[in-house]
Amino acid sequence: MGKQAATKVRAGAEGTGATGKVFPEAPALRLVSSPKRQRILEGMLEAVGNAGYDSASVRMVLDQTGLYRQAFYDEFADKDACYLEALAYGVAKFEAIARAAAEPEEGWRAKLRAGIGALLDALDADPAIGRALIVEVHAAGPEALKIRSEAMKQVTDFIDSARHASTGTELPPPIAAEGIVAGMHAVVHAKLATGDSDGFRQLLPDFMYFAVLPYFGAEVAGAEMKAARA
Repeated sequence: MGKQAATKVRAGAEGTGATGKVFPEAPALRLVSSPKRQRILEGMLEAVGNAGYDSASVRMVLDQTGLYRQAFYDEFADKDACYLEALAYGVAKFEAIARAAAEPEEGWRAKLRAGIGALLDALDADPAIGRALIVEVHAAGPEALKIRSEAMKQVTDFIDSARHASTGTELPPPIAAEGIVAGMHAVVHAKLATGDSDGFRQLLPDFMYFAVLPYFGAEVAGAEMKAARA
């Protein structure tokens, strides 16, 4: 279920459609299958982000969307099935935000700075969605963790592509990229889990230093830290 949902949402990530409350500045995504289904997915993310996965309920989603109970069950078997698709939907939106920000930039470092900066801006704009996508994944079980792992693998692959742009003679092992992504994730997770609602953008300079250092050295990493503060 989770993998199918992720594939369906990512396939439409570059299409067009209506925008909603979630990530209002993101590029428009093609409707998942109907406006009603999209409203339910966004309502589920809001409910989980605000109440936590275990406490979130179908009733909360209905309150968020203004739909009747039958409308929910016409689309989803239960809360668990809805959240898995909502998680894939939200991840795809995050990916679309990063791609849109990075695409005009030239070079690995500029693309990474733009992409991470846009994601941190999205968390500042709606931290509840960040909690739904990052903090509450553990409570939802292995299928949700699998969706998160697939997303983190994409980021890891991009970061490790820095070795092709680096002119250094001693490059880090591939596992370094996993450590970079895991470290960034841990910092964001901790802020969201403790209820922080802003200050995510301020993490960008440190994140850039952390990501650039193993591939380009301290001097370039320091310059990236300054560029991220600009």
